[in-house]
Amino acid sequence: MTLSTSPTQTDTWVKATWDDFAALMDDPQYEEGRGYFDHGYMRIEMASLGRGHARQNTLISQLISIYGMLRNLRIIGLMNGSIYKPGERGCQPDMAFYIGDDFQIPPQDNAPIDVNVFGPPALAIEISGSTFKDDLGAKRLLYERLGVAEYWVVNVAEYDVIAFAVADQRSGEVQTSEVLPGLEIGLVEEALRRSQTADDSTLMRWLMETLQ
Repeated sequence: MTLSTSPTQTDTWVKATWDDFAALMDDPQYEEGRGYFDHGYMRIEMASLGRGHARQNTLISQLISIYGMLRNLRIIGLMNGSIYKPGERGCQPDMAFYIGDDFQIPPQDNAPIDVNVFGPPALAIEISGSTFKDDLGAKRLLYERLGVAEYWVVNVAEYDVIAFAVADQRSGEVQTSEVLPGLEIGLVEEALRRSQTADDSTLMRWLMETLQ
């Protein structure tokens, strides 16, 4: 990954302390940005998000919610939420999902989610345009260390989803989700391709017919 010595440089990794990172995330100048911290480096992303990012973000969130409903999974979704292991690492994935019977629902306040209290999410997702290489590299390592069970990188331009199962701080690519049992990644990609011409209602009807 590209490193810089300037702590205010955005859209690249810069050397910083946890206190530097926490202070910048509280700075109004960066309130529209997203922040990541791992192993003494931070990254503040300020690049604008395009239509493809917005559309695919919405679609995948809807798809996962419907899949959870049809499969009777206990699930909550978080969009652009701050997830911290204080002093060690922090992230703001496009989407994160807690899945299963045992998680505690975090309160709906402005504080970051502390994984020491609530545990890491089961699934973290990054919708990747200009950040694609970094999402596959440095951020993948961050999510491995954070302890998520599964990590998806969505290539906006290609309508591809690269899914990784994570165990023991290592990850490997999978074609079927393990945290959303039975969900084939190919089905998610097909939904993304259909979104080029189909509206959301049409897509959700197709998805429900396919899954039932």
